[in-house]
Amino acid sequence: MKNIGILGSTGSVGKQTLDVIRNHKDKFNIVFLSAHSNTDLLLKQAIEFKPQFIAVSNDQIKKESIGIFENVKILYGKDGILELCQNNDCDLILNSIVGYSGLEPTLKIINAGIDLALSNKESIVQAGHLVMDLAKKKKVNIFPVDSEHSAIWQCLIGENHNTIKKLILTASGGPFRKTPLNQFPSITKKDALNHPNWSMGNKISIDSATMMNKGFELIEACWLFDIGIDKVEIVVHPQSIIHSMVEFIDGSIKAQLSNPDMRLPIQFALSYPERYHLNNLDFNISNFSKLNFEQVDMKKFKCIKLAYQAIELGDSFPTVLNVSNDLLVDLFLKEVIEFDMIPKYIEEVMNSHERVKNPNIDQIADIINSIKLYIKEKIKI
Repeated sequence: MKNIGILGSTGSVGKQTLDVIRNHKDKFNIVFLSAHSNTDLLLKQAIEFKPQFIAVSNDQIKKESIGIFENVKILYGKDGILELCQNNDCDLILNSIVGYSGLEPTLKIINAGIDLALSNKESIVQAGHLVMDLAKKKKVNIFPVDSEHSAIWQCLIGENHNTIKKLILTASGGPFRKTPLNQFPSITKKDALNHPNWSMGNKISIDSATMMNKGFELIEACWLFDIGIDKVEIVVHPQSIIHSMVEFIDGSIKAQLSNPDMRLPIQFALSYPERYHLNNLDFNISNFSKLNFEQVDMKKFKCIKLAYQAIELGDSFPTVLNVSNDLLVDLFLKEVIEFDMIPKYIEEVMNSHERVKNPNIDQIADIINSIKLYIKEKIKI
């Protein structure tokens, strides 16, 4: 039985992770659960799964609003989250925190020598050099939870890294694959949250609509699989059945296929090297008589172009890309800016940024604060 900790248990990935664990209670034991502010759901989860610890990261949550749980220690704020990240009772910790705030927990988990199931792609986008160097030093496994990186990981099991010719990341194209560029200024929050294939949280749904999620995944793939940007390609695959592919030097291609359901990559990250049965995920090939591929329209989806630029520039530029996107997506969700302003302002932030070579965690914090100030002054909020 594996002992599991979950950061972000009330979010989309966290809830699906608990669904996986619910169906395999003989395989997994929950050591801790954490949430940002959804205390109602967190408490329900705690009653069902009986963890040793729960934590709420939002400093505004009052202790008296949660009460006392018998045999459960309750932690609060950022310090409480970071304390859980060093809990050596865990065999594996899932980091499903959304956004750039997931970096410090990722580093704490790795530094404690605990294997990491990583859903927070922003950790590697911001600071791949810090995350991967520390994981190598501490001999910690990082198991990707994103469906695309899980697919590549599964395709590479048993293969020689030197035989890789290309990693091919697939993208659904999101809700605006067929929407003309001149209509982008009129896209509403409701439109952008309506993903055709996947059920995700608000922030990730917007990243899918702008296709910034694919830009992040591009950067993440380079770090996770130790491969150059020239060997990673993005193709649009509207059906979301092929989750990614690997082309080898002999011309053969491996692909991982399944119905679009996050429980599969989540479960594989938790169960590896074993595979367990997964309910209601039987694949019927007759439902998919055609599997299509298209090139990415870089004019419509400028966020991908910006991601290529960020990783080519290197150093602190992926951090800038990540943080500015997080802040601007939040402003779009609050209906402060329009949809097409997200890549426009990201590009302005990147153009104004002065390079920081191989930034450490303190320098990344300074970059975050400077971007917050820049955007606040630029948008007058």
